[in-house]
Order: sequence, then C-alpha cells, then structure tokens
Amino acid sequence: MSSVDQNFVSKSLLSAQPAPASERGVWHWLKKNLFATPKDTVLTVLAIAFLAWAIPHLVNWLFVQAVWNGTDRTFCATTVQGGTQPDGWNAACWAFVRAKFVIFMFGLYPPEGRWRPVLVIILAIIAFAPLLMPSVPRKGLNAILAFFVLPVISFFLLYGGFGLKIVETERWGGLLVTLVIAFVAIAVSFPFGILLALGRRSKMPIVRMLCVGFIEIIRGVPLITVLFMASYMLPLFMPQGWTVDKLLRAVVGVAIFTSAYMAEVIRGGLQAIPKGQFEGADSLGLGYWQKMRLIILPQAIKLVIPGIVNTYIGMFKDTSLVAIIGMFDLLGIVRQNFADATWASAVTPVTGLVFAGFVFWLFCFGMSRYSGFMERHLDTGHKR
Repeated sequence: MSSVDQNFVSKSLLSAQPAPASERGVWHWLKKNLFATPKDTVLTVLAIAFLAWAIPHLVNWLFVQAVWNGTDRTFCATTVQGGTQPDGWNAACWAFVRAKFVIFMFGLYPPEGRWRPVLVIILAIIAFAPLLMPSVPRKGLNAILAFFVLPVISFFLLYGGFGLKIVETERWGGLLVTLVIAFVAIAVSFPFGILLALGRRSKMPIVRMLCVGFIEIIRGVPLITVLFMASYMLPLFMPQGWTVDKLLRAVVGVAIFTSAYMAEVIRGGLQAIPKGQFEGADSLGLGYWQKMRLIILPQAIKLVIPGIVNTYIGMFKDTSLVAIIGMFDLLGIVRQNFADATWASAVTPVTGLVFAGFVFWLFCFGMSRYSGFMERHLDTGHKR
C-alpha cells in the first residue's frame, strides 16, 4: 500500500471515531448554539425571560380562564385574574367559537345536507392518503382517482344533482370554500405551471413570447386585481344573458395567479439541471416529451420542492382575499359573525381571529412538514 493510501485510510479511521465526551451532551449543544458568544448569551437570557413572562399569560388567557360554555356574550364577561387588563384582554371566549363552529366550517350550507361536505372530506382523505405515502403502489391510479374522479363526485355531492337537492354556491362558506379554492388551484396550477415553464424555455418564438407575456403580466399585478377582473370584468365579455358562478370566478382567478408563480418555480428547477442531462437524453434518442417526462422534470421538481410548497402555502393563505368579491371563506365568515349582537363583546373578535389563525397554521404547517418529509425521502444522492 502506498503512503498516499495509508494516509487516506488513517484519516478515514480518525474521522470515523466518535467525538470526545466534552463535545457531546446537552451542555455542549447549549454552549454551541445558545451561549457561544457574549451576544448570544445576552439574547438567550432575554428570550428565556420573555418566554417565562409570556407563556403563563398566554396559557392563562387561552385555557385556564377561558370560557368554554355559554349561550351569549354575557358568559364572556369574565376578566383574567391578576389585575386589571386592557380592553379586549378578557379571557378567551371559546363558547363563541363552539356556538359558531358549524357555520365556520360550512357557511350557510343547509343543515340537512351537511353530510355531503363531510362525505367529500372523507373521500378526499381516502383518495389522497395513498398518494401521499411513498410506499403505497399504483400511484398512477391513485392520481387519476384523486385529481379526476374525486372532483367530479365532489361537485355533484356539494352542488347537487342526480337526486340531490341543489345548493347554490352563494350558500357555501367557511373552511369549505377555503379548501375548494385551494384544492382546485393546486390541481390546476401545477400542470399549467409546468407547461408555462417549458413554454418560456421553448425555442419557438411565438410560444415563448406568449408564455413570457402571461407570466409577467399575472405576476406583475396583485391577486386582488386578478380577483376583481375575474369577478367584475369577466361578465362584461360574456354574451348577453350568460353568467359565470361567483365561486368559479374566484377559483379561476386564484388558479391563474398561482400558475404564473408556479411556472417560475419550475423554471428555476429546469435551469438547475446540468446540460449533460439534456445531452445524455438526446444521445438515447428520446423525443422532447419523453426527455422531459422521464429525465428532466423529475429531477427539476425534486430540486424545487421547497419553492413549490412555499407557493402553495402562500396561495392557501391568500384565499382569504376572496372576501373582497363577496365570498366568505373561513376568515371572512369568522369576521362576519363578529357583528352578531348575541356574541358582540370585546373579546369575541380576538378569539375568532385566534381560531382562524390556528386553522390556517394547522394546514400550512402540515404542508411544510410533508415537504420536509418528501425532501428527505427523495434525497438519495450527493450526500457527503
């Protein structure tokens, strides 16, 4: 064995040895991450002091002194113990959320028909659970069921037909509207974003110019503008006597807006693919669509999973903007119920907004964690 090989083996053995006891344990982690420098120490102490002061107050406000049962605002008049609090700092009134919970979920959907959106949610869980689990086979069949069969069944269950009573979309609201808009926008924006990204990189001038124009125009205006265009200006271009459902207009507006941003995310992934991948695919005699479907796009999408999920998280939160055009999603219907005289109090708006924020956080955090899981699952190469 040469001297170079001996040095390499000795370095490998040294690197494989466990770290000394002084570099392991809780105290070493604390010293390295929280008390490494005097500035870090000061910031850590201040953060601990703030949390020690804030957490007991939050727990007290949210749970200990909170009102969980009641029939009107008089039950929410209790004050947090420990001194006089500013207006709006009475204990959380979860009785308000409990009384309005069904409305927050389904809006004005008829009570006798609320089993229909519940059934849609159950079917969605059954359809998407296998699709989200990497170990479950037949992903193609799962995708067809989730993105083609489920929407058709859901439409007739929610809207009506085939013996079911028609429920106009004006009566839909709450979390139901939020999930409908988000699901359709996700299902539509991903394939359209891929096509727009490929069109922007196309060598055909007309196709490239059209895709660039669409992407830059949509990304250059706020979502509110797109929603106004879809809601108020689109009917002006329709033949006289024709009308488009308001929820459909909102869905189309959000889907178009998300598609433009998704196109730029996918394009970033395509640009990160080494030129050798394209040349290798060409050397195999693959056509353009074969090359993209089998080699380029799987790698590009894997690289930009954080950007894709970030776009979807932003879109999910932006669904609350449909209140501008008269649609009442979760946040919109929560705010609408603040005007209910039965529950009007200083603490009702705060409690309602905390509930809405928690629901939004729950979905966004779930998407973020699933994104991290998929990154770890697909990270099979380039490890040190």
